[in-house]
Amino acid sequence: MAFRFEEHLARMDRRYFSNTRDGMETVVVAAGRTYNTTALDLWDAVTNPERLARWFLPISGDLKLGGRYQLEGNAGGSIQECVQPELIRVTWEFGGGVSWLTVRFVPLADGTRLELEHEGPIVPGFSDVFGPGALGVGWDGGFFGLTIHLTDPSADKPVESDPEWPMSPEGKAFYGAAAKAWGEAEIAFGTPRDVALARAEATRGFYTGEGPGMSGHEGGA
Repeated sequence: MAFRFEEHLARMDRRYFSNTRDGMETVVVAAGRTYNTTALDLWDAVTNPERLARWFLPISGDLKLGGRYQLEGNAGGSIQECVQPELIRVTWEFGGGVSWLTVRFVPLADGTRLELEHEGPIVPGFSDVFGPGALGVGWDGGFFGLTIHLTDPSADKPVESDPEWPMSPEGKAFYGAAAKAWGEAEIAFGTPRDVALARAEATRGFYTGEGPGMSGHEGGA
């Protein structure tokens, strides 16, 4: 790696809040960080299938407004809004469930801020076990992959994208730190500290292979 993951995690910000959609109670995980690049380049890194496959996952489908996408081995969905280089809204369909993803590209004086919101229904036996980290930690991994990609866009997928990396010592440290950060975000939301940190620990165990699975609900990244 060209840099330490601690620096990346420190540059991330995370929020967790409740919402409603069509009369249904939902929760939202929101993450963001600023990248030293233009909005057009960041948009290309996220939407160009060739580049996306080098830091996230291969994608296929009718990749335009109203079309459908499919990430290899992960979520698919419909493309509901697409405003270059500002905004993407899609459904996130995985394991029989549907949630909603919004990605914004915000030009700043020192680069471009990528903002992601993942909204989903409250799922008993899942949300109360894993908390916001169930989705948020996966997106931390996605932001990390994008960070590495932007340092050298021509490089192949980094070792951190290997499915076995989370079980390595460095991978366990990364996912442990990310899970704890989402635990802190849940505490800021108002969840009692001991409950939030217990959920964060359950999430850490899942991502590092040291705990129970998420029964098909995962798919944040």
